[in-house]
Amino acid sequence: MPRFPLVPTTPTPERAVLVGVEWRDGGWPVDHSLDELERLVSTAGAVTVARLTQRLERPNPRTFIGSGKVEEVCGFVQRLDADVVVFDDDLTPSQQANLEAAVGEPVKIIDRTALILDIFGLHARTREGRLQVQLAQLQYLLPRLRGMWSHLAKEQTRGGIGSRFGQGESQLEVDRRLIRRRISTLRHELATIERRRGVQSKERISSSAYRIALAGYTNAGKSTLLNRLTGSDVLAEDKLFATLDPTTRGWRLPGGRAVTITDTVGFIQKLPHGLVDAFKSTLSEVREADLILNVVDASDEEFRRHINAVDAVLEEIGAGEVPCLLILNKIDRVDDIGRRDLWRLYPDAVQFSASTGEGMDHLVAALTREAASNDRLIDITVPYRDARLLKTIHDQGTILVEEYKESGVHLVTKVPVRIARRLKRLGLFGDDDSGTEPAANEG
Repeated sequence: MPRFPLVPTTPTPERAVLVGVEWRDGGWPVDHSLDELERLVSTAGAVTVARLTQRLERPNPRTFIGSGKVEEVCGFVQRLDADVVVFDDDLTPSQQANLEAAVGEPVKIIDRTALILDIFGLHARTREGRLQVQLAQLQYLLPRLRGMWSHLAKEQTRGGIGSRFGQGESQLEVDRRLIRRRISTLRHELATIERRRGVQSKERISSSAYRIALAGYTNAGKSTLLNRLTGSDVLAEDKLFATLDPTTRGWRLPGGRAVTITDTVGFIQKLPHGLVDAFKSTLSEVREADLILNVVDASDEEFRRHINAVDAVLEEIGAGEVPCLLILNKIDRVDDIGRRDLWRLYPDAVQFSASTGEGMDHLVAALTREAASNDRLIDITVPYRDARLLKTIHDQGTILVEEYKESGVHLVTKVPVRIARRLKRLGLFGDDDSGTEPAANEG
């Protein structure tokens, strides 16, 4: 036996008890929802040691679940030496406090929102991502501040010398004021970043690259799809919320048209509204896209619910009107019968495997069709001095006729609406050109 025994330094993962409620009005099956919650717990670095469920019509105002179920939770915590109890639904501050009192210290009581915020805090890498997570965390914490400075209040009630400090304002009020001030500062910083992002977005618009945004349920394979199309090496892990910060890569369609593809944060059912609000500047990449690819894990049993969850978030952030193409990813994990069912349910979708490349030709063809669907046929003469504009038309348009004349380069070409509007504003062709939109429709 060694004189100085080795002491393990690997941190012991926390042990979690999951609690879910099956609501009588339907919704997600509680077992599937807890499966997802267990994956979230694993992503946060903990292990699940037990799962409890209860069927309810409405939550208990004091403890969310019934008193008998609270006793059952306490029993599981004691027998299994659990460190944390995770609820699959949001808890009010008072419910959380009552549950903490029932279970006892040092066991933590958290809900799905707190868990997701913790995961976002672990995975945020850029300054913007960290600011967004911190804002959402503080908004979640503000109504839950309580009793953190109770020892000072006890000292004040005793009276005498040294007991009159802070009589005009409790420490709790001070903390709340500091958090509100920090929230205001974070919002100001994020607004500055959003304005900067707006300038960058306008530069991308002026460059006229066709903009594609990847959206979808978390862990649907968006980053792997981006890597497959563009040959990049964006982080792609089999974890929930592995990607938080938006990543944009350039690409070209077979005809030479320039494209930008942006990978964004994944969505999830019961996504906290505070997170949606905090990440609006990031999600603006989705709103401003020319095309959204809704990437779905076709091998998941709940893929239809995932599609609905993503559609709901897209509506919430104002991207419901952006053209959307459904990508049924991970098709290599689906058998022939399942594939036929998918064709029947979603005939316009693209069946694709980002990991193997199966269906790549169909995906590229679909993107080419979508990019050309709103093209306008124009007849234009570009002065020789405007070489940059000529390059944009060559990059983004389909040249049908090109003639070099004394006044400039005469082109008959199909270009995206955005470029056609820009050329019209420059006065390079009139309202009588075929295929162009009237000035009243210009954005």
